[in-house]
Amino acid sequence: MLSLLVFERLAKKVGIKRISKEALEEMRDIVTEEGLELAERAFKLSRHANRKTVMLDDVRFVVRHEEK
Repeated sequence: MLSLLVFERLAKKVGIKRISKEALEEMRDIVTEEGLELAERAFKLSRHANRKTVMLDDVRFVVRHEEK
């Protein structure tokens, strides 16, 4: 699990001076969920291509086609 400190640093980097613990936890949950979904789709794509290794192009393909 990702630490809340990581998300606090990200918030400060974009200019947020104060943020609640609940907001940090929600951001962490959303990023974790989205990351797991992205990893699963990239994994399925690599298996479809008969590879055991998920490649950078698999991840980029999933991200690119998710935006549309």
